[in-house]
Amino acid sequence: MNDQVLRFTRPVTLAETAAGMLVSTIAGWQKDPDRIVQLGLTGGRIAQHLYDSFGSRIEGSELDPGRLELWWTDERFVPTDDPARHAGPTLAQLAGRFALDPARTHPMPAADGVADADAAAATYAKELDDVRFDICLLSIGPEGHVAGIFPGHPSFEATTQSVIGLTGSPKGEDDRISLTVPALGRSREVWFLANGPDKAHATAQALAGDPGIPAGVVRGEQDTRWFIDREAASELPWYNCSL
Repeated sequence: MNDQVLRFTRPVTLAETAAGMLVSTIAGWQKDPDRIVQLGLTGGRIAQHLYDSFGSRIEGSELDPGRLELWWTDERFVPTDDPARHAGPTLAQLAGRFALDPARTHPMPAADGVADADAAAATYAKELDDVRFDICLLSIGPEGHVAGIFPGHPSFEATTQSVIGLTGSPKGEDDRISLTVPALGRSREVWFLANGPDKAHATAQALAGDPGIPAGVVRGEQDTRWFIDREAASELPWYNCSL
């Protein structure tokens, strides 16, 4: 299936449109009264804007947050209260908008009493088990990384694992925990978020299917959507904006 590319004049329009589509898509699936929707969350500034808009739209919508299961695609292996963790600000944003079911909210383990990132990854892999995301949200990095998977790095090597621990991140940050390419690719739909001029080259490479970068190979089993602002779309064959 071909990638669906949506271009936007401004990042705020990108985030708000993606949030609206997320609410309507999840609500549509939940018309099946037994359906629990599995959602994979990503980090990054544009994702935080999306979560804020998403949370604000739930009241009055047909989306039932009690039948929404939340997972994370990657996380920095730091203590729970460290502001660098993705889960902290995301949970704060969403909890301020609707009630989160603790049994269906799955932040990755923090470095509080856990031996190392590998042990945390093994714990999360057991929790994730064979779950397949209905929608997996992914931000794309300037070098084409997604989640904690980087080009030219052991994290991008072929594996049968679903979750891995990472040390020596190319970004020079803390250790990480990340879903692997196979785990991300078993999602029903993957929605990429890309904004800013520093993402332009990687976005063009990824949409061309460059096998040398993670964003070039991760795709949804049924659909893949790209939400891209004008600057991130500047190296595409054409970049007139949809919205």
